[in-house]
Amino acid sequence: MNDAVRPQRRAVLAGGLAVATTAVLAGCSSTDGSGPAKAVSAGTPSPAASPNAAPPAARPATARAAYARLLEGNERWVKGTPQHPDQNPARRAALAPEQKPYGVVVSCIDSRVPPELVFDTGIGDLFVIRTGGQVVQPVVAGSAEYGPLTAGSPLIVVLGHQNCGAIKAAYKELKSGGRLPGDLQSIVEALRPAYREIAKVKHADPVDAMIRAHANRTAADLRSSDVLAPLVKKGELTVVSAYYSLDTGRVETLAGAPSGVR
Repeated sequence: MNDAVRPQRRAVLAGGLAVATTAVLAGCSSTDGSGPAKAVSAGTPSPAASPNAAPPAARPATARAAYARLLEGNERWVKGTPQHPDQNPARRAALAPEQKPYGVVVSCIDSRVPPELVFDTGIGDLFVIRTGGQVVQPVVAGSAEYGPLTAGSPLIVVLGHQNCGAIKAAYKELKSGGRLPGDLQSIVEALRPAYREIAKVKHADPVDAMIRAHANRTAADLRSSDVLAPLVKKGELTVVSAYYSLDTGRVETLAGAPSGVR
């Protein structure tokens, strides 16, 4: 999110509209649209569950527990031993009335980086937002804010990844002064702050440096946004920047990890 979009978001949230927006969004998670989402009994098996089906794991209540669970799932993915938890008709039916995901992942549209597989999670565990180069503009920022504001999600992970095509293309155009066609240029402009940051120092792999810088900047912008900053300050929300290796499948924490979690 660059500086140009901040005034627009503040204008939308000014005059108390943030409260009204939260109320409207909360209705989207309710059973009938008449009120905010209720807590999902994630630890209670659905009546339709198979007798042999394991009950869903209890929902992590803190950012530390949520991020630890994601990293545990990623470790299974790296080792090739995913469990595919809570990916069955019983889970689907149990969550049809309402949801309460424990985390938000802002990731790239890259087909090689599916967050639910990377973290070996199940239905109802994550709000997943995917854009080219995990660029966050106002409407995407609102989507990232949705989880913490309506479902009490204690964790947001901004996930950059190795060999990001969007950032590679943006780096090329920003370095040469060229332009991409259509609205692709808006992605380039959103990535300009990260390019300026890495251009100050010589890097062996400037594109990879830009990928990491952009993930860190995006997480910092979300962390300091008008509506999320109070949650961060109270310890109710943690925003982490991370990097996914296409070669190994491993997620590397860049910044902001909860205390006690790598």
